[in-house]
Amino acid sequence: MPWQHQVVNTALEVDPASGRLAYRQVVLTVPRQSGKTTLLLAMAVHRAVALGPARIVYTAQTRLDARKKWEDDQVPVLEASPLAGRFRVRKTTGNEAVIFANGSHYGIMSVTKKSGHGPTIDVAVIDEAFAQEDARLEQACKPSMITRPQPQMWIVSTAGDDRSVWLRSKVDAGRARSDARLTSGNAYFEWSASDDADPADPQTWFTCMPALGITVGTDAIRADFESMAGEGKLGEFRRAYLNQWLDAIPDEWLVIPRESWDALEAEPVTGRQLTLAADVTPQRSAAVIAAAWRRPDGHMDVEVVDHRAGVSWLVKRVTEIVKRHRPAAVVIDGKGPAASVVDELVAAGVEVTRPSVPDIAAGCGRFFDMVMDSRTLRHGGQPELTAAVAGAIRRDLGDGWAWARKAASVDISPLVAVTLAVWAQDRFARRQAPYDIARSVA
Repeated sequence: MPWQHQVVNTALEVDPASGRLAYRQVVLTVPRQSGKTTLLLAMAVHRAVALGPARIVYTAQTRLDARKKWEDDQVPVLEASPLAGRFRVRKTTGNEAVIFANGSHYGIMSVTKKSGHGPTIDVAVIDEAFAQEDARLEQACKPSMITRPQPQMWIVSTAGDDRSVWLRSKVDAGRARSDARLTSGNAYFEWSASDDADPADPQTWFTCMPALGITVGTDAIRADFESMAGEGKLGEFRRAYLNQWLDAIPDEWLVIPRESWDALEAEPVTGRQLTLAADVTPQRSAAVIAAAWRRPDGHMDVEVVDHRAGVSWLVKRVTEIVKRHRPAAVVIDGKGPAASVVDELVAAGVEVTRPSVPDIAAGCGRFFDMVMDSRTLRHGGQPELTAAVAGAIRRDLGDGWAWARKAASVDISPLVAVTLAVWAQDRFARRQAPYDIARSVA
């Protein structure tokens, strides 16, 4: 793939002055399933055959992990290649190696303090480097490489966590060298999403997944995103698929910045005819009723009228509010979790508006614009609504987008309901009939 060509073409550049490889250390961080195993195998074979004889060692999280990847993912590729017949495979435990006809060895290295001790090494590959909590492998290998004419250490991984101190030091140093435009001695490659990128947006995926659209499909990434985010594993999705370091990732305010939301907080005031909307969480663990209305100054107030555990209370409460305040519209997403209460509401005499998919996308865009552009929306700083805005992420919906229910790490039903109420306010509410918000919570 193009990214693999870029890495090997750069990492294997020759210094014109010395005629030897220009870089002693190569650091590569890239999302999972991008093709780094194939890249490392191609590089190792090149060093063994074209620049051999050479001794190349490979390791991963553990020696067992290294052997599995070497034996299951790399050796079969070699045996099925045109190189078959130019090497033999030794699988004796502790002495595993691909031994080429020119004397080159490509074997496995243990993850111990004594790793690298013994024969000289031309190339050391430390794969899945996030699992190395200290520099013991580097310190063990370097003395074994010091006398070799073209040594290289490859440090390859996806981003790590708070225990990946050694890899993080390599990443920080690589970024600093890149910023300073230093090009000697070390080669550094990184494909990752920016820390504030929307993890639900396919455009984010294309910025950091170099194999996307080639060996990896967007449908597969979307399925994994929805699954992992729905299970509370959004951080792991970010680390594995976006190559983001978890300590640098904001865990909230991914769509609407906190400062923008906080700036719109205001005391609710008497306004014009309200609109209502109701929503239910995908797990049916809670339900919410929200209202929107026009203030005398033309801005729009929003409020969570009721938010409780369970769903059984919802129909009765909506019916009470409708009888008391006669809203211009009661809105429920007919394809969302709250669709199950629509028939009950209709049977209770409540007329329910069910927006279409384009209506929902338009409502989300309208809500976003009122917060970020015109700044014509006002809210009372209710904790449940603020938490929903903070934890919300987006999903594609036709040519627009909607709030992602399943992928959110928090209960976003207050935000969904408020957004629908805002959409209905523009569509159905009259511009007269003063309304006292205090009555809605009576």
